[in-house]
Amino acid sequence: MRPFLYTICFIFLAGCAGITENENCKYLLDINFNIPINLSLPQYSQLQFAGNSIYVSNVANGGIIIASTGADFLAWDARDPNHAQTSCSILVNSGLEATCGCDDKNTYSLVTGQALGSDALPCSLKNYRVQKTGNILYISN
Repeated sequence: MRPFLYTICFIFLAGCAGITENENCKYLLDINFNIPINLSLPQYSQLQFAGNSIYVSNVANGGIIIASTGADFLAWDARDPNHAQTSCSILVNSGLEATCGCDDKNTYSLVTGQALGSDALPCSLKNYRVQKTGNILYISN
């Protein structure tokens, strides 16, 4: 029994040793928040239709973008994770994509959070937790 436990511990520790953090992905702060989004309100009515997204300001790093896939709701930080915080690094959402306002126009999927296009970017969008209760979405970090 003892060799089995040693083997399990070794596998666990060896697996953890391979986890590295990308130094380029430290532009976004971990800001705690918890906000309700009432889908009955007119400003959030677009979320009732699949393929739409909305921007909510004054929360997280640069606001949040909430996207409706039809089957689920996803929430992302609206600041480009591949830029230092500047006025142009806020993402502009359009459907299920969001684009950075800076010169490089980084574009991201609001379904996967991954960068779109031929340029490989090191950081993905920061995802937030979404819980739906009735007609209310609770979004939190």
